[in-house]
Amino acid sequence: MGPVSVLPKPQSLSTWEEDLAKMTHLQAGLSPDTIEKARLELNENPDVLHQDIQQVRDMIITRPDIGFLRTDDAFILRFLRARKFHQADAFRLLAQYFQYRQLNLDMFKNFKADDPGIKRALIDGFPGVLENRDHYGRKILLLFAANWDQSRNSFTDILRAILLSLEVLIEDPELQINGFILIIDWSNFSFKQASKLTPSILKLAIEGLQDSFPARFGGVHFVNQPWYIHALYTLIKPFLKDKTRKRIFLHGNNLNSLHQLIHPEFLPSEFGGTLPPYDMGTWARTLLGPDYSDENDYTHTSYNAMHVKHTCSNLERECSPKPMKRSQSVVEAGTLKHEEKGENENTQPLLALD
Repeated sequence: MGPVSVLPKPQSLSTWEEDLAKMTHLQAGLSPDTIEKARLELNENPDVLHQDIQQVRDMIITRPDIGFLRTDDAFILRFLRARKFHQADAFRLLAQYFQYRQLNLDMFKNFKADDPGIKRALIDGFPGVLENRDHYGRKILLLFAANWDQSRNSFTDILRAILLSLEVLIEDPELQINGFILIIDWSNFSFKQASKLTPSILKLAIEGLQDSFPARFGGVHFVNQPWYIHALYTLIKPFLKDKTRKRIFLHGNNLNSLHQLIHPEFLPSEFGGTLPPYDMGTWARTLLGPDYSDENDYTHTSYNAMHVKHTCSNLERECSPKPMKRSQSVVEAGTLKHEEKGENENTQPLLALD
């Protein structure tokens, strides 16, 4: 199909039926509530969905320096949803997605769950992914920072494991619309570990997650952060956008403020929630399959994103919990820590990101 003009050409009945079938396919599986949410919050209009996608696709010719390796309707749609159907912004994100991969080729070699570096990071719980979604339908990702064994996992491999996990999760159209929440627990994260978070690797992470991936992050929540984590913000401030700043929250040890944004019934006991402690091996077993064992090397040629999407919950229920070291003290279910003097300052969104 050629470029779509501002005023669409008259269509035959068969062409109209064909486009209607495409729209049904692109929104297949979405609940009525999610379709309505996409309409209200993201400006998604099923009547012109194909035209919106085609207009983004038509912009590809303006960036001959970038290899756009995937341009199908379903793929472009996730970028439109991530940018609320502003076509120019969606194309910019699409271009940055592939440009980031071109500029960081080593990060995306053997970009599979069984890559040794990615596998080690997954086994160590980078990232953790809760089975259930929150009250807004968002998927909750967890990072227990103190579990970063720097002799075992490079920061780059942890970032690769996070990006791979997001690639699998974003296949779900519900998550394209509802988005994600990230909680980082800094309990027992040492100054020595923090010293390894250099400006260059922090910039690499921010570019990969904020600027080059089609995910909607509803919030990034820091809990139990030491003073030197605050100091890191002076390093990342130049790389953050204003929209990102408004969605980053420092809670300290005040779990009450966290629970105002994420209800306790959706959180494990580490965060004062009513769910059991998080099993660190849950997401690794999901990506590596039911035969995964942390005791033996497991060879898996690739991951199948669609297979993972449909079998995810079954694997999580069937696989037995794997004990892992905990980086934080477990809070009894439903118990909230009392707010301390001056703690309100920690609940405010962080730095200006522009």
